[in-house]
Amino acid sequence: MKWASTLSRRPEGTDAFAESMEALDRQLGGQAPDLLFVFVSPDHTASCQQLAALAKRRFPLALLVGCTGGGVIGGAHEAEEGPALSLTAAALPGVSVAGFHLETTSLPLPEADPAPWRAIVGAQPETQPRILLLADPFTMDAAALVGGLDRAYPGTSKFGGLASGARRPGENRLFLGSDVHRSGAVGVAFSGDVAVDTVIAQGCRPIGKPMFVTRCRGGLLQRLDDGKPLQILADLFTSLTGRDRELMESSLFLGLDLREERIEYDPGELLVRNLIGADRETGALAVAAELRPMQVVQFVLRDARTAEDDLRRMLERCRRAGASRPAGALLFSCVGRGMGLFGHPDHDTGLFEESLGPTPLGGLFCNGEIGPIGGTTFLHGYTSAFALFREERGEQRGEGAGSGATGASGGPVDRVV
Repeated sequence: MKWASTLSRRPEGTDAFAESMEALDRQLGGQAPDLLFVFVSPDHTASCQQLAALAKRRFPLALLVGCTGGGVIGGAHEAEEGPALSLTAAALPGVSVAGFHLETTSLPLPEADPAPWRAIVGAQPETQPRILLLADPFTMDAAALVGGLDRAYPGTSKFGGLASGARRPGENRLFLGSDVHRSGAVGVAFSGDVAVDTVIAQGCRPIGKPMFVTRCRGGLLQRLDDGKPLQILADLFTSLTGRDRELMESSLFLGLDLREERIEYDPGELLVRNLIGADRETGALAVAAELRPMQVVQFVLRDARTAEDDLRRMLERCRRAGASRPAGALLFSCVGRGMGLFGHPDHDTGLFEESLGPTPLGGLFCNGEIGPIGGTTFLHGYTSAFALFREERGEQRGEGAGSGATGASGGPVDRVV
């Protein structure tokens, strides 16, 4: 497995693509890639169809996938302003990649029989596919998408993000093969000799103590440890110091422990969700998530320092896990991070290289990030979601590389290496 990644800031899309192609050739040593990720700033939207044609001409056997982004990442560098084009290439021996496109109108119900979902993706569950997803936030119900895929492929990694940079429907672009779409979602299912590790850094730290949900209805939090949530928040506010009080007024969230069977509480694995309302009369809070009785929750705060500490901790946890060094990686980072949060470019990519070493790294800044928490896939905000690719020998998994055939637009597009 060999990866390469590069970034061009040239103002013309075709010039940026040519420059990136030359850099990829040097990094790959002339080896032809099997998969090509392209992420482009809105400045290059008009050139997208040309870029897809150029990619097909230059690497006819490579599957092209990507989208537009308000900021793009290539060569482990972040470009948030001005024209930018990122190309990341992967040579994947022993790996099957199946590309697919779908619209919300053709989306099976999340709770429906898994068969329609598997027909869309073009992979059977026994191959344990790892699934990349790129969706248009204006035209795709991303929560329904990841919910249906979790049901069809339980226990496998789904990762990616929502295209950004557009102000209205039809302005984003999604690449898949020779096609450029203005709506829906595109994806790639990986199976065979590949492992994908995910690192989800939500950028929060807990305050107060963990508590039990003792009464709730849907997303309405009515009692915490048999107390009124608003009163608990008021008491918590008085216990905090100046900076945390300021954050509590603007950057307060609720962290949810998702695992019912958990023996040991781990605040680093909480799902962070927005607080969207309050009822002063009853003392209840409205949460942007479904709650369940006796679920453990904890209030959390977010700021730049917390986001940095959280990412360091998650990357260090990944390093200590002892897996082999990734051959390549993708980063799906929130448009609310980057320079606007940290005050300088290359913050998250710099921490990544500091923790795991130099790695071909591409990606984009998203309008929502996709990744797993506690074994379930969610759409996140203000998050950096990394996907780390490495070889995983078929004999260790008890399976070999998959097989497939080229499909029509709207169905699977397979590439077997």
